[in-house]
Amino acid sequence: MSDTKVGKGSCLCGAVKVTANSVDQGLGACHCSMCRKWTGGPLMSVFCGSDVTFEGEESIGIYSSSDWAERGFCKQCGSGLYYKIKSNQQYHMPAGLFENLDDLTFNVQVFIDKKPEFYNFAEETKKMTEAEVFAMYGGS
Repeated sequence: MSDTKVGKGSCLCGAVKVTANSVDQGLGACHCSMCRKWTGGPLMSVFCGSDVTFEGEESIGIYSSSDWAERGFCKQCGSGLYYKIKSNQQYHMPAGLFENLDDLTFNVQVFIDKKPEFYNFAEETKKMTEAEVFAMYGGS
């Protein structure tokens, strides 16, 4: 099995279509407060690198959520489209956008020290704290 594959999908209303040419087969969960506010729970995302194209770009809104990252969303239906690191244009995208990614492996949880007590996952994953994530990506 390859470590990456092409992901194709769209927002809820179909105004924005996305093709990600190098989707990592690992699925991650982010428990930070911003992701939980943005999605209503943990953000379940896949790493897509920078080789991502969009159709319907006029329908994409961008929110600069920190000095080092921004979030894209559909201005028509509100679907979250991506979390992008500004410095290297690397996309993390909600797994639910993609119609063809049903063989992902849940393998990492980030901001584990920010996870509320009211939910837990049964899978054993790598777990990273806020400090470990910031050390890895250079954010603050």
